[in-house]
Amino acid sequence: MHCNVLIVDDSPILRAAIKKVVKLAGVDENRIHEAGNGQEALDILETVWVDLVLLDLNMPVMDGEQFAIELRKREELRDVRVVIVSTETNRERLDRITALGISDSLRKPFEPEDLCRIITDTMGVSS
Repeated sequence: MHCNVLIVDDSPILRAAIKKVVKLAGVDENRIHEAGNGQEALDILETVWVDLVLLDLNMPVMDGEQFAIELRKREELRDVRVVIVSTETNRERLDRITALGISDSLRKPFEPEDLCRIITDTMGVSS
């Protein structure tokens, strides 16, 4: 799969697990980028184009909701696909974030097959 993916999660262990699944979905390792919070992700997006962001919501410095708001404010980044991968259960918060044009969401803990399917479906690739 020829796309660039940005994994945004404050847990290095979860980033590694998600990265493994992204590779299983067919993304080359050199096309996978990682950030520990929303601000780091925005900094990465200043220099690297990504097609898909896999976004945790509960992070320090800048959380996933703040990141998604900033992403949609930027003309050049408005069409980047975002999939939420989070433990978040607050329905109001999830509805607010979904209204920003989120492609899909997956609750942690997740099955690798489910994340792989969401990645391929979101990117329009048949598995």
